Amino acid sequence: MAKAPERKIKVVADNRKARFNYEIGETFEAGIALTGSEVKSLRQGRASIGESYADAREGDLWLLNANIPEYLQAGQFNHPPKRPRRLLLHRRQIDRLAAGVEREGMTIVPLKLYFDERGRAKLEVALARGKKLHDKRETEKRRDWDRERGRLLRARG
Repeated sequence: MAKAPERKIKVVADNRKARFNYEIGETFEAGIALTGSEVKSLRQGRASIGESYADAREGDLWLLNANIPEYLQAGQFNHPPKRPRRLLLHRRQIDRLAAGVEREGMTIVPLKLYFDERGRAKLEVALARGKKLHDKRETEKRRDWDRERGRLLRARG
């Protein structure tokens, strides 16, 4: 069989803490409605989605608390850095995410902000459930053991 071509994406921001703080469930790829100065700021690689989350309001999904700094050359046409941004998903996907939040007490967490192969800004969001403290400790133990096991195997062979 032919090997599938690898997708060429440019990751702008990655939420690395999300995989530690949440049990990641189903993931979705969403587009983002951005202004021109926001796109230019993202192309410079300046964004932070570490403390952001998504919320369903009025039948749409919104990205809240994501920080995209101002693009200095935009002058008076700049954007507010932490404005709510609309996420572009199909209606069924929005309904599935909203139902997960309402019924099951889950959270919509952004995982990765990137440009796809067509040059469009995309956001990978996931339906996630918060981990308890003991779950986080278990994750840390497993990660430490995997690291130690790798060292032992390298030393043996």
